Amino acid sequence: MSAPAAPRGQALIAALREARIEFVVALPDIVTSDGLLWPLSRDPGFQLVRVCKEDEGVAICAGLAFAGRRAVLLIQQTGLLDSVNALRAVGVEYEQPVAMIVGLQGKEPGIPPTRSAKLSVRIVEPILDAMGVAHVLVETRADEALVAPALDAAYATSRPVCVLLGASPTAPETMSPEVLP
Repeated sequence: MSAPAAPRGQALIAALREARIEFVVALPDIVTSDGLLWPLSRDPGFQLVRVCKEDEGVAICAGLAFAGRRAVLLIQQTGLLDSVNALRAVGVEYEQPVAMIVGLQGKEPGIPPTRSAKLSVRIVEPILDAMGVAHVLVETRADEALVAPALDAAYATSRPVCVLLGASPTAPETMSPEVLP
């Protein structure tokens, strides 16, 4: 039996549109670059904001939300771990809608993140739970429908929400991995 198909990058982009996301605040990572970040960088429907550190992205997303704009922070789990204090202060304590899509680099297919052999994957959900940050795992095409409601929830509740990508989104067939514009 073959493994379930990974989520499609184009379906995730459609979910961003459905959630009325305008800005993608990103630090490139190996999980999301080919199937999600590259296509987003070429899509005129989104403004790409590049950051050097993930905690900058937390602040930028909160600032955009304060101004009535919707953004998503696109990072890897190691960057999420680096930005826990910013997320705690800005997102949780100041109750700002920080919507995140976090690639779980190194997560084994079909294994729950909390059972991963990789420490940086294994501790993500317990840390988010301890901070009261809602999260969903998107690992297959069947999970694609979870993305837009999760991102919308961040803005409806004015609280952080994290979409955990357990598999690299598939890239469109015709896309070539060029350097970001």
